[in-house]
Amino acid sequence: MKNTSDYGVLMMNLGTPDAPQTAEVRRYLREFLSDSRVVDLNPLLWQPILNLIVLTFRPPKVAKVYQQVWMDEGSPLLVLSQRLKENVKKALLEKTGHSIPVELAMTYGNPSVESAANKLREQGVKNILVMPMYPQFSATTTAAAYDRLMKSLKRCPHWPSLQLLHDYADHPLYIKALCNSIRAQWDKQGERRHLVFSYHGIPKRYVTNGDPYSRRCETTSRLVAEELELGDHEWTHVYQSRFGREEWLKPYADVTLKALPSMGIKKINVISPAFSIDCIETLEEVTLELGDEFKHNGGLAFDYIPALNDSPDQVDLYVSLIEKNTKQWAPDDLK
Repeated sequence: MKNTSDYGVLMMNLGTPDAPQTAEVRRYLREFLSDSRVVDLNPLLWQPILNLIVLTFRPPKVAKVYQQVWMDEGSPLLVLSQRLKENVKKALLEKTGHSIPVELAMTYGNPSVESAANKLREQGVKNILVMPMYPQFSATTTAAAYDRLMKSLKRCPHWPSLQLLHDYADHPLYIKALCNSIRAQWDKQGERRHLVFSYHGIPKRYVTNGDPYSRRCETTSRLVAEELELGDHEWTHVYQSRFGREEWLKPYADVTLKALPSMGIKKINVISPAFSIDCIETLEEVTLELGDEFKHNGGLAFDYIPALNDSPDQVDLYVSLIEKNTKQWAPDDLK
């Protein structure tokens, strides 16, 4: 169907290697870890460490992890993001009667921002809603996506009108979706368990310097706990995925999960609200590594609650965000 609107949507996620092989992982990590938003050390200090140490020893290990979670269609992050994109596009058509272009790009790797932008241009898009797929804003993720977009526009002779989505950490439909997924897990297992909110960590220094990420994560956890009517002793908020020797946001997930059984908490569910789409950090680090840490220290039951992925609740959330942030561009019959 022909595009009947002059606006489109650009969904942006972090990125993934093109294949679960050492060379592809090394290529991806080089781009990712060279971004000063991600690692803000002086390049003269960081680049030798990155190229001589990190990119020598880390890619083979990471490639093995990717091989464990790789889907028949490709990387989970890419496959599930594409499914969400297609479902959002279909839902917009059904709800509005207009064919609204929706494209997916990755900050690092493929599909590139340039390829997605070209697809939008080919469909006559003059106005773009940019949707970084991160519920909680951070300079390391959301702002990095903005940087990548602006870099792609450097050689563009005519810029489209842009609307940048900040985040949706406290959006009612997001909180509702998380609560629905938690309740569904509780129903499936036949019991409510202690709930652990595990967010991707960042260096504490970033927050000290003004990054609002931890505050936005805490807001999400609090709102979900309130909606589920959880007491303070029924849930825990932690941060995972720390790297290097620098202090990161605390409490650390691995340290906390090791200690929970000794505190009498031996059955838990873990949810990772910072990830809109399941990826290596949730499918391997949480499900396998943290699960093993918990069980090896006396835990009896550990179940991960999947990300919202391409669920109907996530589709409804994204459609609502798109409608709210594109009113100024919508055809007259949709205003």
